[in-house]
Amino acid sequence: MSETIRTALKLITKQDTDTNIMTVLSVDKQNGTCTCDDGFITHTDVRLSAIIDEKAQKLYVIPKVGTTVLVTPIEASYNLQFVAMASEVEEFYLGIDQVVFDVTKEGFLLKKENETLRTIMLDLLTAIKAIKFTTNVGPTIALVNAAQFTGIENRIKDFLKAD
Repeated sequence: MSETIRTALKLITKQDTDTNIMTVLSVDKQNGTCTCDDGFITHTDVRLSAIIDEKAQKLYVIPKVGTTVLVTPIEASYNLQFVAMASEVEEFYLGIDQVVFDVTKEGFLLKKENETLRTIMLDLLTAIKAIKFTTNVGPTIALVNAAQFTGIENRIKDFLKAD
């Protein structure tokens, strides 16, 4: 069915409200779009954000496939629609220039340029675990509480996801 026919059918069966409840069929994270179904028509290229452009600033609330979303047309055009709200979120992504904040069930990613918070914290723990002190009787040879730092390291790995 052509896009023109879909649009015409949608306008003929237009409800009192412009916002519709739809089911997410698929998500294209790369392009910031998804495909949704309202029970009658499959809507392609539904935006995950009202504004999608080539700029480095992006905010996406990525819905889980198979869940319901509220889809709203932009400027009353059913060729330009965006997800206004999702019943279940798979991922939250915020990108501002070289800074990324990404949240999934695997954890959090906080990245600035080529550095991540996870890498910085793990590098710090590696340095702490390798630390040596000179005492009156010579250098220390073992970190007494190494297991405690290893426990903290594992907690960081579980909490912050890798890039």
